[in-house]
Amino acid sequence: MSPLSCLFRKLDLPSRAFEAASKGDFELQGYAFQAVTEQQRRPRIVRMGLVQNRTPLPADTPVVKQVTALHRRIEAIVEVAAMCGVNIICFQEAWTMPFAFCTREKLPWTEFAESAEDGPTTKFCQELARKHDMVVVSPILERDTEHGDILWNTAVVISNSGAVLGKTRKNHIPRVGDFNESTYYMEGNLGHPVFQTQFGRIAVNICYGRHHPLNWLMYSINGAEVIFNPSATIGVLSESLWPIEARNAAIANHCFTCAINRVGEEFFPNEFTSGDGKKAHRDFGYFYGSSYVAAPDGSRTPGLSRNRDGLLVTELDLNLCRQVNDIWGFKMTGRYEMYARELAEAVQPNYSPKIVKE
Repeated sequence: MSPLSCLFRKLDLPSRAFEAASKGDFELQGYAFQAVTEQQRRPRIVRMGLVQNRTPLPADTPVVKQVTALHRRIEAIVEVAAMCGVNIICFQEAWTMPFAFCTREKLPWTEFAESAEDGPTTKFCQELARKHDMVVVSPILERDTEHGDILWNTAVVISNSGAVLGKTRKNHIPRVGDFNESTYYMEGNLGHPVFQTQFGRIAVNICYGRHHPLNWLMYSINGAEVIFNPSATIGVLSESLWPIEARNAAIANHCFTCAINRVGEEFFPNEFTSGDGKKAHRDFGYFYGSSYVAAPDGSRTPGLSRNRDGLLVTELDLNLCRQVNDIWGFKMTGRYEMYARELAEAVQPNYSPKIVKE
């Protein structure tokens, strides 16, 4: 067995954090990955917080009340994360709203959209960041007022100073079953930005992007040491894939990956169909949680609950990224120039696959 394999342990978190989590009715788990001690580099220790939660109010509750309730819920969980020494925290995809994109209805769901730069949720997260000296990754439905009031599925990255460091957008939009998201927004146009924080270089691969290996690769090429994958996905559709994809991406790209999924069921006022033969229905099915962190050596934490709100605190030594890279050398042995040339050929309309025949 490699000296880097499966080196994680249970993290010793404060008893008051467990008490607060119990009082708040959410699960708290903590783990730490280890790396080999080096002679010329100090350990680069950072603590990540992954949050999964259900929507606390019914979907037909007025918009402002729903957003306020979710702010309060997240605020309580972030307080516990701060007790646990979390440096970077990430919430689930479109965390300020029900995942209503199945309905294809516009109102009231588009009313949840906000400015990424100065909307109420970004201001709320800026307060959390300043209060707790914590980087906050906040995935929202973005209203882009500078470009015709259009919508995007966006993650806002807020520095521990409280400044908006930047944003990234969902690169791949599903058209699978109930996930009719292109009714609301299209593929992102910001590429694969990586954010240099005080605690390390991070990227955000939103939900459906996890099914695309090249999407993970480009964040890694741009220098990401930790890639978050905030998601909203249901059991029937993807639970068999969930334990594999982020873990495989961590191995293939010599980085840490953080897979986050919401929990619970969400029922909508009106029935909808999905074009896959199902009868009209008012819910997706269950979001199965199971959030986890995977390391570049292939090890991973246990997942959070399938049905409870939760906070997963994971301590990483970012030195492990280079250590695994030196052993396996995927980036050194990758034939990127060949792939780039052949992919450029393959997307041309007159492309003919290179199939050798007798």
